[in-house]
Amino acid sequence: MSAVPALTPENTPSLDTRALFATLAGLCGSLVAIGLARFAYTPLIPSLIQAHWFTSSQAVTLGAANFAGYLVGALIGRPLASALSNRSALRLLMVIVTAAFFACAYPLSISWFFGWRLLSGISGGAIMVLVATSILPHIPAPRRGFVSGMIFLGLGLGIAASGTLIPQLLHFGLQTTWIGLGVVALVLTAVSWFGWPSTNPPAPVASSAAHHAARPHDLTLRVLYAQYAANALGLVPAMVLLVDYVARGLGRGAAIGADYWVLYGVAAIVGPVLCGNVADRIGAGKAYRLALLLQALAVAMLALSGSTVALVIATVILGIFTPGIVTLALGRIHELVPHDHTEQRAAWSRATTAFALFQALGGYGYSYLFAHSHNNYALIFICGAVALGVAFVADLAVARVGALRPAHG
Repeated sequence: MSAVPALTPENTPSLDTRALFATLAGLCGSLVAIGLARFAYTPLIPSLIQAHWFTSSQAVTLGAANFAGYLVGALIGRPLASALSNRSALRLLMVIVTAAFFACAYPLSISWFFGWRLLSGISGGAIMVLVATSILPHIPAPRRGFVSGMIFLGLGLGIAASGTLIPQLLHFGLQTTWIGLGVVALVLTAVSWFGWPSTNPPAPVASSAAHHAARPHDLTLRVLYAQYAANALGLVPAMVLLVDYVARGLGRGAAIGADYWVLYGVAAIVGPVLCGNVADRIGAGKAYRLALLLQALAVAMLALSGSTVALVIATVILGIFTPGIVTLALGRIHELVPHDHTEQRAAWSRATTAFALFQALGGYGYSYLFAHSHNNYALIFICGAVALGVAFVADLAVARVGALRPAHG
């Protein structure tokens, strides 16, 4: 493989105002639809239970509703964009997520709350499919890694905001907290409104050649989808249970649990940019393999030790890779399908769908297991660590097959 020439200030193309505005819109999209819509729920779980809005099992199940919606959204994202255009679809999805925050301020019934959490997840899944693939084709190739990291930085900012903003809002009550999140989402939706690219990505040139070039990587792509699915199983326990594990499982209280969520969020801010830089240096494939190993070790640490040192290390690692893994997986797809925007979007949609499916299965499966194992946190974390370990071993196996193929080809 030929070396990639180093980028210097002299040969790095600058981003014009339109590209910067599109990048800001993408950041707002991931911040609202994933960073807040999904992750703000985690630090709210103890308060939802203590305020008797829902029981502990209902609260975890309602959290999984967002995962189920994410799967639906991953499936309908591309058809929705084809019917409405990327810009119109992204605007509509942002409005739905914002409305869901306000609706959740009124727990009229479990079905009402479930329905809005589901809609929020649907919008999040569709935005995740569309946001990067709507923007990156309009960005000069040497700057796409930077822009991708900035778009998914919204996930980390959302996690950090949920850990710092929510404890302040909770002083005014749960209803005010949901309304406050809705106001933040409304402002960010307005900021992004005119930033989305007005045209869909350009059609690929020499598409048949690109498809032909991608064929040798079909096995690697299929394994990547499976790995990304396993990654979801590994991340869900921390996404849903980290705060509750510290607060109730270890008996350290909601305030300490919220502190760990802030740490998780700070690490998540660093994640996309850090992972993007590592991928630029060693390649997205190798970086993703390293990420799988580190995540497996981190989730295993949560299962095996409740010490402060273990919790801090595991929280930082999982915080980095919760959004960072998105950048690495998208970068890996661009490595395997380098020239065809249409095929890149299709591959990214399949990867996101695989992640969403197993995120939903993990959410409900872990919820069932949690309820029927008398709140056994360690069991849930062990399941996540095993899933990540299997994905890591699969990556080693595929790399070995790839290394042997030329000798037999």
